[in-house]
Amino acid sequence: MKKILIVATFSIIAFAIQAQNNPSPRPPLKQQDRKAEKRQRINALLKLEEEGDPAFKKQSIFGIKLSTDGYGLSYEKGKYKTPRKTLLFQFELNEKKHPKEEKLTGQDFSTGQITSLIVGKLNNFYQFKMGLGQQYLIGGKANKSGVAVSAIYAGGLSIGLEKPYLVDVKPDARVPWDSIYANPSAYTDIVGASGFTHGWNKVKVKPGLHAKIAMRFDYGRFNETVSAIEAGLNAEYYFSKINQLMFIPPKNFFFNAYITILFGRRK
Repeated sequence: MKKILIVATFSIIAFAIQAQNNPSPRPPLKQQDRKAEKRQRINALLKLEEEGDPAFKKQSIFGIKLSTDGYGLSYEKGKYKTPRKTLLFQFELNEKKHPKEEKLTGQDFSTGQITSLIVGKLNNFYQFKMGLGQQYLIGGKANKSGVAVSAIYAGGLSIGLEKPYLVDVKPDARVPWDSIYANPSAYTDIVGASGFTHGWNKVKVKPGLHAKIAMRFDYGRFNETVSAIEAGLNAEYYFSKINQLMFIPPKNFFFNAYITILFGRRK
């Protein structure tokens, strides 16, 4: 028993000496240290703004947009001019839907395929927008990590694409709704909408102008990662009328409200 205790004692001593000669690796930076480092960085950015220089030089932001008459995607390039003002170059791709559209779904029993169509729809209307604007910081200038509130105003060119909405009918034909209404006895078996890829050979280009005003709520404005929400109003005018639905008069002017989720980076 005594020999066992002696051996155990020497083993413990040897282990302790070995541990001292080979110290454990340094633990990772603690959370409070990371917070202190972040505070120092934000303080440095605040000092820049107090001296009249913007904290960042530029921003690149993508957006997912939902409006009262459609949806779309956006991209924005921003150049900081002052701590409060940012010059914006904006691009959007949208699909505009008429508020009276009604989609019906069904099944083609001969094939088992689920189909859908919008009754009386004459054209899909897509938009590509290019705009120039400004973002003006109106709240949160001294807020280190909270929400910054900015006003956005922009305007520019809008290129509309009016693509015919075609309907699949039997036997093996694609026709617009006005042809079906003009001669209903010739198209007794309607299958469904022809789909996105059909009708592009008859697209009409509709140039126009657009303008918008909005409020942007930017979470953590001194972060390099952008996470924001924008809500606003948009107006568009096209130089020729847009025809979307049967029995609904075509129009030149469109007005909508929208909300966009924004994400990107600052540098």
